[in-house]
Amino acid sequence: MIEFVFLGTSASAPSVERGLSAAMVLYEDQRFLIDCGEGTQRQILRSGLGFKRLDKVLLTHGHLDHILGLGGLVSTFARWEAANHLHIYAGGWALERVRDLMNVVLRGGEVQIKIEYHEIQPGVIWHRRGLTITAFPVIHRGPGCFGFLFEEASHRPFLVDEAERLGVPAGPERKLLVQGQAITLADGTVVYPEQVLGPLVPGVKLAWVGDAAQIDGLVEYVAGADALVIEATYLDVEADMAARFGHLTASQAATLAYQAGVKRLYLTHISRRYSPSQILAEASPIFPNTIVAKDLDHFRLTRAGDREQERVEAESKATDEETRAIS
Repeated sequence: MIEFVFLGTSASAPSVERGLSAAMVLYEDQRFLIDCGEGTQRQILRSGLGFKRLDKVLLTHGHLDHILGLGGLVSTFARWEAANHLHIYAGGWALERVRDLMNVVLRGGEVQIKIEYHEIQPGVIWHRRGLTITAFPVIHRGPGCFGFLFEEASHRPFLVDEAERLGVPAGPERKLLVQGQAITLADGTVVYPEQVLGPLVPGVKLAWVGDAAQIDGLVEYVAGADALVIEATYLDVEADMAARFGHLTASQAATLAYQAGVKRLYLTHISRRYSPSQILAEASPIFPNTIVAKDLDHFRLTRAGDREQERVEAESKATDEETRAIS
């Protein structure tokens, strides 16, 4: 299961209802902050997520509305001792800007925290414990812009009832079978993994695109994703302005979702000039399974066997504390 929480969904400048770009992706005990616009640390507190185990930041690009919140976040981390080590993954130009920001924050030695900068290229940037994160190139204004693909490993579920029927005791024997090794029972019976493992269940896939000037070339990276998160800064009525500033319209985002065959589309980076209903009205005729994200919306992606749970979670309200809170 992969979870994601929208911390800021506004384009370029905050509004009363929306903060600047930021989100958190959660997988088991791992947390990944995607972008960190001004005010992100307060949104983390409002969400109920807190700062625990948050030690990885992925930046889609280096524009200020996506990175300025790192100054306050790093300062808070160090002063509250919430984290003593932070990994920042981004393209080269974005890292240059972040280093300049950190030179101000860390100047004088008042703030003590180890920051490790990882300059990314297209390809796998993180892999551990059943989750792989791949960076892919995105065209926007400036060099080194990236999207991210979070992929959960496929697995074969352990058939408990079948194991009990065969007399496999609970404990290390079952672990060996899950790992693909045959075991021998006390009576000499050999039990093979395929006898107690079900059909392969694909892991979930989350595709995340920040600001983008065009959808050309993105289909191959986001194809078949369970969820696609992408900007929808403009409507078609201002398509010329969208092209001038390197952003997408809602219809372009929906077209990408349709062409890529994703299961659900989440639109973010919403301009103050439009209402969510206007964004949805343009996108949904092209791709009906579209959600216009709000700050603090929290969603869960589950494996194929739990699609109904995924649907229910996706439609729940962000203000529902039980839905948002993560212990």
